[in-house]
Amino acid sequence: MTISPLAGAVLRGLAGLAALAAAPALAGETAAAAPAAVTVTIDNFSFTPAVATVTPGTTVTWVNHDDIPHTVVETDKAFRSKALDTDDRFSFTFTTPGDYAYFCSLHPHMTGKIIVRPGAG
Repeated sequence: MTISPLAGAVLRGLAGLAALAAAPALAGETAAAAPAAVTVTIDNFSFTPAVATVTPGTTVTWVNHDDIPHTVVETDKAFRSKALDTDDRFSFTFTTPGDYAYFCSLHPHMTGKIIVRPGAG
């Protein structure tokens, strides 16, 4: 089958329009599917924010900015970091909805909570 140069140009133009029409929908789907990353700062013997609400699939990273070591330990043992020295990081990806209370095992008065809720964020 032979296609005239004019018919070929029309077909290429239609293919380009179809790609442009689909692009915003694809970009929106990608942005909605990717949960945002959350950072909890450890500083001055506290976790900031003390409570964070996230969606399932979100990775939370704790960063120790204190001059002494701290840990991040979930009360039901869902996760536990090693001792984090200054500027060390610990990350955990939350896949299951629920409330996750945690504390520093070296300084138990330091507490925080991650709340995992579908549609939160």
